[in-house]
Amino acid sequence: MSGLWENLRELRPHWRIVVAAMAGWGLDAFDFTVLLFLIPHLSKVFDASLPEMAFVVTATGLAKVVGTIAWGAAADRFGRKLPFMIAILWFSFFCGLSGLAWSYLSFLVFRILFGIGFGGEWSASASLLMESLPEKTRGTAAGLMMAGYEFGYLLAALCFRVVFPVADWRWMFFLGVAPALLALFVRSGVSESPVWLEQRETRQEKEPLKITPAVVQGWAFMAFVNFMLWAIFSLYPTFLITVRHLDASGVFPYIAIYSVASIVGKPLAGYLVERFGERRTLVPYLVLTIPSTLLYTLIDDPVALAIGAVLMGLIANSVFGIVPMYLARRFTAARRGIGVGIGYAMTSLSVGAPYVIAIVTPVWGLSISMAVFIAAAALISAAIAAFNTEAWIPSQGKAG
Repeated sequence: MSGLWENLRELRPHWRIVVAAMAGWGLDAFDFTVLLFLIPHLSKVFDASLPEMAFVVTATGLAKVVGTIAWGAAADRFGRKLPFMIAILWFSFFCGLSGLAWSYLSFLVFRILFGIGFGGEWSASASLLMESLPEKTRGTAAGLMMAGYEFGYLLAALCFRVVFPVADWRWMFFLGVAPALLALFVRSGVSESPVWLEQRETRQEKEPLKITPAVVQGWAFMAFVNFMLWAIFSLYPTFLITVRHLDASGVFPYIAIYSVASIVGKPLAGYLVERFGERRTLVPYLVLTIPSTLLYTLIDDPVALAIGAVLMGLIANSVFGIVPMYLARRFTAARRGIGVGIGYAMTSLSVGAPYVIAIVTPVWGLSISMAVFIAAAALISAAIAAFNTEAWIPSQGKAG
C-alpha cells in the first residue's frame, strides 16, 4: 500500500487535471443515473412498461456510440481540452431539457441527445488525463478518474432520497444543469495535453489507425466488460424498489455501500495493475465477480444484500479503474482520441443489457436475470483479458 500512497503524492502537482477528469465523469454519471432511480415512477407518469423505460436507457447508450467516435475524432484534431469542455456543456443542457419532457417520446428524444455528450466527455478526458501524467502514476490516476462515476451515482441516490420525496421528478433532471460550471474550471485550470501539443508543433503526418491484436482485444474487452457493468447497476435501483420493496430511504444505504466500495476499489485496482500487470489483475477480479452475484441479487437477506453491494463495488466495478489506461496504451498519440473513442463506442453491445434483462424478467424474474447476465459477461471478459497482446502495444504505451 505504500506504493499507492507514493503515487498519490506524485499526483499532487497534477491535481487539477485529475480533479477535472474525475469530476467530469462523476457529474456525467449523476446526469445519467438520475433516470435509473426514476424508472418505476416514470413508468406511471408516461404510462410506459418496464421494457419501454429500459429502452430509454439503452437508446441513451446507443447515442453514446455516436458521441464517443465523433468527440474522439475532434480530440485528435482540435486537442483534448476543447471537446472535453463542449461535451460537458452538451450533456448538462440536455439533462436539463429532460425535465421538460411532456411525453414518453419527447423524453426519449432528450435522453438520446443527452447520450451524445455522455459518450464524448469520457473519451476526451481519458486521453487528456493519460497524456498529462507521469507514466508510473497513470494506473492510480485512471482509478481515481473512474471512481468519479460512483460519486455521481451516490449523489443521484442522495437526491433521490432527499429531493424526490418533496419535489417533482422534473427537479431531479433540472439539477443536472449544474455540471456546466465544471467547464469553467476546465477552461481556466486545466492545460492542454502536452503530447498533443508536441505532435501539433512537429506537424507529424496523420498516421492511419492500426488495427492490431492489442486494439481488437481492447475493443472487445470494452464491449463485454461494459455489458457486465450495465447489468450490475442500470436496473439495480429498480431491483431494490420492486423486488426488495424498499422506498427511497431504504434504497440509499445500498447504493452508498456499493459506491463507497467502488471509490476505494478503483484506485486500488489501478495501482495493482501498475504492480502486477493487466492480466494478473483483471482475470482474478472478473472471476471473483461471478460468485459475488449470489449475494448481490439472489439471496433475500439484508446482510447478504449489503455484503453483495460491497463485493460488487470493491471487485466487479473496480475493474473500471483500469479501463482508461488499458485502452489508451493500445494506441499511438496521433490516433489515441479516435482509438479510445471507438473503444468506448464498442460499449454499444453493453447498452442492450438493461433492455434484454427487462425482456427476460417476466420469465426468470429480475434477480435471476441480473445475476445470469453479470456472470456471463464477467466470464467472457476474463477470457478476453487473459490473452497476452503486449507485443502489439505501441512503444509509448509499453508497461514500465
